[in-house]
Amino acid sequence: MVDRLLGRAHPEPSQPASPTAAVWAHVQQARNLKRPHTLELLKFMAEEFVELHGDRVFGDDSAIVAGLAKISGRRIAVIGFQKGQDTEENIRRNFGLPHPEGYRKANRIMDLAERFGMPVLTFVDVQGAFPGAAAEERGIAEAIATSIGIMTRLRTPIVVVITGEGGSGGALGLAVGDCVLALENSIYAVISPEGCATILWRSAEQSQQAAVAMKVTAGEQHELGIVDEVIPEPGAGAHTDTAETARRIRDAVNARLDVLTKLSLDELVEARFNRYRAYGPYTVADRPAAPAERPGLGDKLRGLLPGRPSVPQMLGTRRNGQPGRGEE
Repeated sequence: MVDRLLGRAHPEPSQPASPTAAVWAHVQQARNLKRPHTLELLKFMAEEFVELHGDRVFGDDSAIVAGLAKISGRRIAVIGFQKGQDTEENIRRNFGLPHPEGYRKANRIMDLAERFGMPVLTFVDVQGAFPGAAAEERGIAEAIATSIGIMTRLRTPIVVVITGEGGSGGALGLAVGDCVLALENSIYAVISPEGCATILWRSAEQSQQAAVAMKVTAGEQHELGIVDEVIPEPGAGAHTDTAETARRIRDAVNARLDVLTKLSLDELVEARFNRYRAYGPYTVADRPAAPAERPGLGDKLRGLLPGRPSVPQMLGTRRNGQPGRGEE
């Protein structure tokens, strides 16, 4: 488990021998510890960035960073998951797994963005919210649900960028936006491949098969309509050239914001609502007619005795307020 969190569990195969191996190599690329995170990307994207701390309820969560930035001359509220570059920093940042106070801090920054008319930019790279007892005691489920609810009705543009691993509700807590962009080697899924394999196959050893079945890659998510645009990565991946990766993300975000800021706030929220209502199409089939109920033994016997009421008739008589058998 520790090796997987540190990105040491599986080396990246240079030439996958099968589609399954190719997808799994993609998963490992998304989990690469050297991939740039929120603060590393902002270093090259933003002319200014002021980090804000604390949720004004419990404390500050270093697994989520948030603040106000100036990108290409535009004031933007930025929120993102932050992992460490080494073991010491990973421990300090809880391996990028947020507690409830992290989402509540994010909600506070979103509220500021709405009040001051600033768009919101989120960076998503998380395996899931922290599953420990402390997070449960402080209401992690409620914090994520509240964050999702706030983002669905926030009256300001929201652009989401999946930079690495977008996993489970922990990712969705910061991923409800007007458009979702994804780096080429990122993944996005409702659960990790290991978690899916444990549930369906009763063994995490089937995680590669689960990754293929779940269609977790950025390209597959784009085909499904979940991701709006896939941003190509330089060289062998984002970790090989952080500056160029940041430039490509900045250009894509600016292009999206140029369009979104032209919409009225009512149009913006309505379009966001319709976007998520359209997910998960289904077909309504005609309901087959229920088979006729076969008479029971009692009904058959009563049919042989003329003048005897059936059980439904007796019950109906009592419901109508008339005296039933033995009550006259």
